[in-house]
Amino acid sequence: MNQQQFEKMKNGKGFIAALDQSGGSTPKALAAYGIGEDAYTNAKEMFDLVHDMRTRIITSPSFDPDSILGAILFEQTMDSKIEGLYTADYLAEKKGIVPFLKVDKGLADESNGVQLMKPINDLDETLRRANERHIFGTKMRSVIKKANPEAIKEVVDQQFEIGKQILAAGLVPIIEPEVDINSSEKEQCEEILKAEILNQLDQLNENQNVMLKLSIPTQKNFYKELINHPRVVRVVALSGGYSTEVANEKLKENDGLIASFSRALSQDLNVNQSDEEFNDTLNRAVQSIYEASV
Repeated sequence: MNQQQFEKMKNGKGFIAALDQSGGSTPKALAAYGIGEDAYTNAKEMFDLVHDMRTRIITSPSFDPDSILGAILFEQTMDSKIEGLYTADYLAEKKGIVPFLKVDKGLADESNGVQLMKPINDLDETLRRANERHIFGTKMRSVIKKANPEAIKEVVDQQFEIGKQILAAGLVPIIEPEVDINSSEKEQCEEILKAEILNQLDQLNENQNVMLKLSIPTQKNFYKELINHPRVVRVVALSGGYSTEVANEKLKENDGLIASFSRALSQDLNVNQSDEEFNDTLNRAVQSIYEASV
């Protein structure tokens, strides 16, 4: 583990940029950017276009390490290059930004009010390659929609079981059991979820440190115990479908919680913007999210 990057993630001011749209969400991300499905005919062309979009974001002067602590990448982005460097190396060496990798394979079908992760059968190989590519940590997402105690326990157990495999490979896992912001039982879900996470954290040893990525809680400062837990490097919040403005306002109400936004970061960017327009638009988003995170 890179100790300098660990200290930055533990104590630095700023937020994490989520640039990890995968196969299922890539067409939506491109469409929001102004690139329709008629612009590509296969998966390779689609991923090349989204890498161009991510490259434009990452190389922008507005993608500023004084505001951005880390960036979460999709696997194909990890294996792609920016200005001759693998993306993680570009982030670390040229930007001073800590690279993370999305490692989950998507969500299983909903059962008992939750969506577990699909099996990650090639995780050991992915972690080996992540170390080769100088990745600092990983991210994996589940979804909770109903306040079902047994099902939520299953979500958290799966997250931490895989998290320990990631820790054993020398990487820091971002545990992400997302609570659906549209759930009619959101607050009850959060109560069960926090108890299960605390139970898992208390079983970790002093060399096992994780990050948490959670939906912004209904109750202000509800996750303070998690933020202050000795085994937690950082607790970050997903925007969960909120607009940038709404997500930022909710984030400001929670001391110590920082952003890890995707849509809220890039929602106003467009392929047809001039570089000046693009950089100004990105800068406004970066600064607004930064201010909500400190």
